[in-house]
Amino acid sequence: MRTIRLWALGLVLAMPLPTAKTGPADIGDPPARVARISYLQGSVSFQPAGDTGWSEATLNYTVTTGDRLYTEQASRAELEVGELAVRLSDATDLTVSDLTDHAIQLGLASGTLRVSIRQRPPDDSVEVDTPNGALTLLEPGQYRVDIAADSTTVVTVDRGGLTVSGGGVSTALQGGDAVRLSGTDPIQISNVVPLEQDAFDRWSADRDRRLVSSLSAQYVSPDVPGYEDLDDAGRWDESAEYGPVWYPAGLPAGWVPYRFGHWAWVDPWGWTWIDAKPWGFAPFHYGRWVFGGSAWGWVPGSLAEPPCYAPALVAFVDGSQVAFSVGVQAWFPLGPNEPYYRWYHHGGEYLRRVNAPVISNVTTIVNVTNITAIHYRNRDVATTAVPTPTFRGGQPIAPRNVRLTPEQLARAPIAPHPSVVPAASAASGGRPAPAPAAPRPARITGAVQRPAASPARAAPLVTRRPPPPANPPFATRQRAMQAHPGRPLEPQQVENLRAGRPAGPMRDQEFPPHSAPAPRAAPASRPSARPAARAAPRPGPEHRQ
Repeated sequence: MRTIRLWALGLVLAMPLPTAKTGPADIGDPPARVARISYLQGSVSFQPAGDTGWSEATLNYTVTTGDRLYTEQASRAELEVGELAVRLSDATDLTVSDLTDHAIQLGLASGTLRVSIRQRPPDDSVEVDTPNGALTLLEPGQYRVDIAADSTTVVTVDRGGLTVSGGGVSTALQGGDAVRLSGTDPIQISNVVPLEQDAFDRWSADRDRRLVSSLSAQYVSPDVPGYEDLDDAGRWDESAEYGPVWYPAGLPAGWVPYRFGHWAWVDPWGWTWIDAKPWGFAPFHYGRWVFGGSAWGWVPGSLAEPPCYAPALVAFVDGSQVAFSVGVQAWFPLGPNEPYYRWYHHGGEYLRRVNAPVISNVTTIVNVTNITAIHYRNRDVATTAVPTPTFRGGQPIAPRNVRLTPEQLARAPIAPHPSVVPAASAASGGRPAPAPAAPRPARITGAVQRPAASPARAAPLVTRRPPPPANPPFATRQRAMQAHPGRPLEPQQVENLRAGRPAGPMRDQEFPPHSAPAPRAAPASRPSARPAARAAPRPGPEHRQ
């Protein structure tokens, strides 16, 4: 094996390591990328940022800065972040310490982790922090990290390159290298024989092949999590009006977008849709939905524009204007060229970024001051409504759907957001679960032994850069939201809560403002019925506007 190179820390600092980048578009914006829980097997627990309670992890849940996953024995989980996949073996404790447009920082306290990077932009920082050192992944490749029972860390580079830093030294590793890290100040680094491939490695390789061979990658940006799940759940057709359109198969009676799933509260976006279908991530956080003939189709949008995550691409209806004995919350999916307006804090460029892939002229949306003047094609055919307690509690929507008459819809104006403060159950990430138990030590190939450590007593991690401060507990944020129901706290309000001060007032104007309903017009023309299935040609940008 090649000799591992060590440098003094002063020399290491001269290396051009990637750092988190902040540009004008980032100031005040929520991140354009998130992690998706894309695979669950066995018992996997989830802990949302800022809280100490645990819940059962939920497929398709949006994961972001501060969230934590724990896999029990004989369990696995996977996170997708664009062209990067993070896979957890059993007895693994992982925190997403930071996730922005230009930085991914993971904290591995115990267990085994694989990271697969298909493409890595030069300004992207990928860091895995362990009890013995911080790993900076520098190249596309496959990486494995094992936290052993003797409080050491084994790092294996199948392909790619990384640096190990901390405690005054740094080590460069390349494909084929494997080392054991022990101690922290300084780190002791020794060569080891790479572990023999095990079932976890083979499963991870199968997941990689699935991504690379996906037909849907021809039509959906590889930075959109979940595109590969569309392959076996529907088919692609070509529309003269919209370009490639994906039609899901095997839908139940009464299916419309954003009805079969539930709402969750995920900061910093607030109300976020969690779909119940295994393929239900990409089509509900990117693109638009269109009804053609007798079928719903998903339009992914232009490949020429970078994708930007949205919590739910819907328009909300003011349920207070609907005559029911209890309040209702209602919404419908946005169609092609219909603008999406956020209900959370963002910077000046965000509206353009989040709408650019599906709006042919994004400059027009900034000047809209009355959202009720927009004529929405899906309002009459796909509005879903539920009693407010169902919405507030994050409960399944379809069993409690309330049918609205055309007359009720006609007098209900469009609303910027639901004016509902979430219950704790909507912000927990899933059904309540007990705290993970301490795993039994399990020996793996190569004499690396898993730790018998529970998340409650995880060792401190060595980091290259400090992660952002933790969120205040949800109960604290929930009390602060009472003044503006349905709107997540703004950054300065969160900072005030961290410092033990009152949240203070919101600064953002609610956009667009509430207004009286505009006269209703006939729905926009719909595409013709779905043509016979065929493989759509790879579209150029001119076909995707």
